[in-house]
Amino acid sequence: MREVNMLMERNEKYRSIKFVDISSNDYSPEDNQGLDYKTVMGTIHAIQSNGNVVTGVEARGRHSVIQFGLEAFRRLYEEVGLGWVYTITKYEPIGKVADAVYEFWAKYRLQVTGRPSIEAILEARKKNKVETCVDSKKCKM
Repeated sequence: MREVNMLMERNEKYRSIKFVDISSNDYSPEDNQGLDYKTVMGTIHAIQSNGNVVTGVEARGRHSVIQFGLEAFRRLYEEVGLGWVYTITKYEPIGKVADAVYEFWAKYRLQVTGRPSIEAILEARKKNKVETCVDSKKCKM
């Protein structure tokens, strides 16, 4: 979170990134090209300013909604004037190794950081929605 907070703070100057908290109860798939929580938790997604959705290492583009990944971090750092931090990961074989390390991290980050599995998180979110939704026509999952 320190890294995300630093990027958000630097973005105040550049205003080139729109950050979206996918874990927020206010997160709306409809406002984000139909990308639901489970999908965006599974792999990196970005919505480009033209509305195109890209995934994985293709996720790049100015004024994007980005869920973090190695390529996304490269792009984020570039957008806030710190592109040099990840420059070395653009060159082979370093890039391939860095991408493999990130993919491993992305897959196991919840367990490694002591958080519940994605399945447990989804079940808790579903239960919370059921308990807090009064009007089923207004309650969206």
